[in-house]
Amino acid sequence: MDSLIYTTMSGAERALHAQQVHANNLANVETGGFRADLEQASSQLVPGYGYDARYLSQLQASTVSARSGPVRETGRDLDAAIAGQGYFTVQWSSDGGQAGEAYTRAGHFDVDADGALTVNGRPVIGEGGPIVLPPYERLEIAQDGSVLVQAPGETDMQPVDRLKLVNPDPAQVAKNAAGLVVARDGAALPEDDTVAVHGGHLEGSNVSAIEEMVAVMDISRDFEIQMKLLRAADSMADTGNTRLLRE
Repeated sequence: MDSLIYTTMSGAERALHAQQVHANNLANVETGGFRADLEQASSQLVPGYGYDARYLSQLQASTVSARSGPVRETGRDLDAAIAGQGYFTVQWSSDGGQAGEAYTRAGHFDVDADGALTVNGRPVIGEGGPIVLPPYERLEIAQDGSVLVQAPGETDMQPVDRLKLVNPDPAQVAKNAAGLVVARDGAALPEDDTVAVHGGHLEGSNVSAIEEMVAVMDISRDFEIQMKLLRAADSMADTGNTRLLRE
């Protein structure tokens, strides 16, 4: 019974965590550049007296799905989408923390009043740090991530900077509290020259609403089974106590 309670309670906790992960995925099915979270758990032996008989489900940090989302053409100069695998780099810092790097697939860029290139209000990082654009009449984002502008009165496009593009192994990264991808060790990821960009395009969320709904239903059934096992363990304990009292 003790072994059954350990197994049941840890399994129920895993199911609740999985529900949270999939609910968050469903909530972001229309969020541009969003990448789904994948919940993970493993079995762990609980040491006992005499012999090891109890196991529990050990929750692990969620990983990020590497599947690409649908890409659509927008025709907007400041829009860009990653072709295949990879991420854009933005500047990010926790409350009161030192500024560092984070990574995103969202490519709906804007230019603030100071000429800084931003995405969702965060500065976009280039080869020389945050990208700041001079006054321009036209802008283009090239396949290699170069940002080119046509200055007022000029006819030629001139490079200003180049987007820092990275392509880490999925096992190296996780999401932070802001929903941005960061390296698990907290270090800045190296630039990858093989990552390509589609200017004038945007990537949608890679969440499949059907897959997430099926997963939610399966997890709900899992949780119901865990609760039935818990009630069975309680019933067996009551039966055992009753027999001991009669003796």
